[in-house]
Amino acid sequence: MPTLMVQGTTSDAGKSTLVTALCRWLVRRGIRVAPFKPQNMALNSAVTIDGGEIGRAQAVQAQACRLAPHSDMNPVLLKPNSDSGAQVIVQGRALFNMEAGAYHDYKPIARAAVLESYRRLAAGYGTVIVEGAGSPAEINLRKGDIANMGFAEQADCPVILIADIDRGGVFAHLVGTLALLSASEQARIKGFVINRFRGDISLLKPGLDWLEQRTGKPVLGVLPYLPGLHVAAEDALPQIQRPGKPDTLRVIVPVLPRISNHTDFDPLRLHPDVSFSFVAPDRSPGPADLVILPGSKSVRDDLAWLRAQGWDTYLQRHLRYGGKVIGICGGMQMLGRAIHDPQGIEGPPGSSGGLGLLDYETTLKAEKQLRTVEGALTFTPARIRGYEIHAGVSCGPALNRPALMLGGAPDGALSEDGQILATYVHGLFDQPDALASLIGWSGFAAQSTPDMDCLMESQIDRLAEMVEQHMDIARLLGILGMAE
Repeated sequence: MPTLMVQGTTSDAGKSTLVTALCRWLVRRGIRVAPFKPQNMALNSAVTIDGGEIGRAQAVQAQACRLAPHSDMNPVLLKPNSDSGAQVIVQGRALFNMEAGAYHDYKPIARAAVLESYRRLAAGYGTVIVEGAGSPAEINLRKGDIANMGFAEQADCPVILIADIDRGGVFAHLVGTLALLSASEQARIKGFVINRFRGDISLLKPGLDWLEQRTGKPVLGVLPYLPGLHVAAEDALPQIQRPGKPDTLRVIVPVLPRISNHTDFDPLRLHPDVSFSFVAPDRSPGPADLVILPGSKSVRDDLAWLRAQGWDTYLQRHLRYGGKVIGICGGMQMLGRAIHDPQGIEGPPGSSGGLGLLDYETTLKAEKQLRTVEGALTFTPARIRGYEIHAGVSCGPALNRPALMLGGAPDGALSEDGQILATYVHGLFDQPDALASLIGWSGFAAQSTPDMDCLMESQIDRLAEMVEQHMDIARLLGILGMAE
């Protein structure tokens, strides 16, 4: 089956976005297509239809293909839990924590899972669009590579190379990356894509001509910078914040060292009546109406970091003056009296005292809870649709006042004074009615509320139109072995 791989000269060059764009562009041409990323390192993840876990970007790409996400779309997911280690998730299932050196030795086993998942997708769909990871020119990682050219060689597929001109040095990125590849890998590169271009294209034309003459490879497209583009981030925190301004709900979120699933906050970041800020390390949190403690891959370590940064004192003062607090997943666990990790699931075995703002304790278990959920808030009929990804089980009296009901089962907690809400559900703000209700609970009446589902669809279609308008369609179809 036709397969095309998108590799980048750097991280965040635009690989995920281009794969999303190509997937929807092909779907609009009536072609059955599936996304694939052999190996991903990310803390933003999604629950799949088969009860597994994959990177968030692959779930968005599945949506671009009009498919439910499946664990075969991202067979190896690495979720960092320290500077040198990560939880290893293979075909949707968390297997173990592993240091980087040990994982390097594990790659032959991981490769078998990657190829097995790829073959299943290739057998089931007309076309597979593959996303690489980082850069294929990372010399120290070439041996045993399964993320970039190592996969392309095994699958015998063509590659296009994308670079971000907004960073500067785009020609050096492309030529340098190509020069560091082997002869067979260079032959796989069928063309270049330049991403995030702003300005007069005629001024770029001499550079494009030079690049084609120097390398013998065509420039398949120069993609424009798209202001206001929103597609859920694979991992990096968004750079653009909505600054504080009068007459809006002020929301802040601490940037934990191992913050996970920060895409939970996209509806708030994009809301016209919300002033949203991520608070970076060593920055003092300012006045806020709502503080949200996010998910975490290393809850006890991130809780210790919160204390070291003075957030425990800040939260006490915030609540004293009538502010509201929400804890999601790991943030929910932090709000309780204690967190126990007897098996060393997220680090050395042991226990940590929680913030003590709600009366329950959490014990981390080896088996993750992975499921999609639907339900409603308990203090309003607003519906919730989201997912759970957590290793903890919480127990205690505060859970007798649940924040949500999910298919008749309680979830989370709502404090007696109504100031603190805790839940395991990611996607809490995604539904318009729930978002409006939670903004109202926080003390502000929203004038309008974005529909994230409609917004995401419109953004994906926008990307498909960008491919149609700014890429060499005839050459692209030729690379895929298709007629125009």
